[in-house]
Amino acid sequence: MPQGTIKDYDAQLGTGALLLDDRTEIAIDAVSTRDSGLRTLRLGQRVKFDVEMREGTKVARNLRILTID
Repeated sequence: MPQGTIKDYDAQLGTGALLLDDRTEIAIDAVSTRDSGLRTLRLGQRVKFDVEMREGTKVARNLRILTID
């Protein structure tokens, strides 16, 4: 299961992006956070997740927080 760091996140929209350790960017959408039961994410938080291809874009699914800073 890949791990990454929250790069940006808009709590009102439930969208953002995270970076893998190799600097690959993965999208976070409202479905990702809602289905994972997360209310908010913070910049720099480490997460693990599954990757789903949606309309040619990689999207994080099943997010799990690894660090609570």
